[in-house]
Amino acid sequence: MKRAADTAVARSNQGYPWNPTPAVRLSMLLHAAAVATVAMQPALWLWALGAVAANHLLLTAAVFWPRGRVLGANLVRLPAAAAARMEVSLTFDDGPDPEVTPRVLDLLDRHQAKASFFCVGEKAAAYPDIVKEIVRRGHSVENHSHRHSLAFAFYGPWRLKREVETAQAAIAGITGWAPEFFRAPAGFRSPLLDPVLARSGLRYVSWTRRGFDTVDGDADRVAARLARGLAAGDVLLLHDRACRRTSGGEPVLLAVLTSLLERIAAAGLKSVSLSAACGHGAA
Repeated sequence: MKRAADTAVARSNQGYPWNPTPAVRLSMLLHAAAVATVAMQPALWLWALGAVAANHLLLTAAVFWPRGRVLGANLVRLPAAAAARMEVSLTFDDGPDPEVTPRVLDLLDRHQAKASFFCVGEKAAAYPDIVKEIVRRGHSVENHSHRHSLAFAFYGPWRLKREVETAQAAIAGITGWAPEFFRAPAGFRSPLLDPVLARSGLRYVSWTRRGFDTVDGDADRVAARLARGLAAGDVLLLHDRACRRTSGGEPVLLAVLTSLLERIAAAGLKSVSLSAACGHGAA
């Protein structure tokens, strides 16, 4: 197992070339131009500062647009080939949780469904047996940062790198297989994140629709948000940790999941892991 884990960590560090989006390239050029302008024409410093400030406001707005592609590639729907196969992907954030995650796995088994679990690195390290069980049952484990700080999007580049790579190593060390996908805490994406993901060989994922099960304890409303317009190629977001509870005290996810899986099956759809949908796994 140690050799497999070492191989997985090494593979995750191979990465790929970072290709900035047009908006990010423009931002970099603007910053360089502002510095050059002030160096050559100091009297124009206020104009240069204003241009940079406006650029930062636009980038900040992009941070809070989880499904946007301004800051980098973003998987909001499965590839066309997966949609043609009538596939959807259920994804679960923030776990593993010793109470909820095993029950989620049982429900998925009962409906012959596969999913992807975006695990927090320190939670994975605290409950390694649950993480191993996720993989044993044919699901994928992905990277959701190491500590899941809501300030994640405002970290500097070195701290972002540490958060991503520490979680990557923790998960690979448990499963023997490095995550392929990353989702930022709360979906808030830093403008500095993409080079870090490229270094670790990770693809960024958001969602097609979400249930808001962390803030809404009404199972019917959560289910309706996820099922409205349900179609092949959808990526659905739920939480197996920190989800709200129903009025009866049950985690709302568990109250929703059975009916959601039944709706998926009734629509002729099949829930698969992200790696299987994107052609990298057999689950």
